[in-house]
Amino acid sequence: MKILLVEDEVNIASFIERGLRESGHEVATAHDGAAGWDLIGKTHFQLLILDVIMPGINGLELCRRYRAAYGYASPVVMLTALGTTDDIVKGLEAGADDYVVKPFSFAELEARIQALSRRTKTGEPNPVLTCGDLVLEVDNHRAVRSGIPINLTVREYRLLEYLISNQGKALTRQSIIKQVWDKEADRNMNIVDVYINYLRTKIDKGFPTKLIHTVPGSGYRMEA
Repeated sequence: MKILLVEDEVNIASFIERGLRESGHEVATAHDGAAGWDLIGKTHFQLLILDVIMPGINGLELCRRYRAAYGYASPVVMLTALGTTDDIVKGLEAGADDYVVKPFSFAELEARIQALSRRTKTGEPNPVLTCGDLVLEVDNHRAVRSGIPINLTVREYRLLEYLISNQGKALTRQSIIKQVWDKEADRNMNIVDVYINYLRTKIDKGFPTKLIHTVPGSGYRMEA
C-alpha cells in the first residue's frame, strides 16, 4: 500500500515509517502540512496518516483540503495527543476515517490500517443494495439518494453497508463495533453514535422519509 505520513516530530515519524516499510508498505514522509500537501499533488496515495498538531497547515486543515480536492476514495488516519470526544469529532468532521491517540504501539496503528483497507467478502457481493430511494453501489462504494450522489468516508461506507445489508433488524452498538470497526478497534461505543449522526446528516437530512432509526435500549435500525 502507498501511504503518505505527515508528522512533524522526527523521531515519531522515523518510528512509524520504519514500521510501515517493514510491514511491506511504500511510504512517503513529510514533516509539515505544506510539504505533505505538495506530495499529495504529485502522487496518488492509498492511505494518509496525518498528525493533528503541526505548524502552518495542521492535520485537520490538511485533511479538509484533501477531501475537498480529491474526495473520499483513500482513507485518512489522524494521529493525536488529544483523545477527548470533542477532539475526535473534530477529526471526523474534517473527513478522517479513524484516529490513533498518542502514545500508541505500532501494532495498534497497523491494525487500524489493516481494518480500513480490509474488504471482507464472502462469495460474490450484490453489486447494488437499496433501501427506499437510497442506492448503494457495492463495487465502487458509491451512494445515491433520489439521484443525489452522497460522499462517504471509508468508515461511513462500511457502516452504511452494514446497516443496509441488515435493514429491518435492530443492530446493537456492540455488533456495529464488531462488524464495522473490527475486533482491534477502540471499544468506545460513543464513536458509533458519532458516525450514525454523520450518516443521518448525509442520507436523511432534507429528505421526507428517514431511513436510520434509533432503537431505544438497543441501537439502530435501517428501514424505509
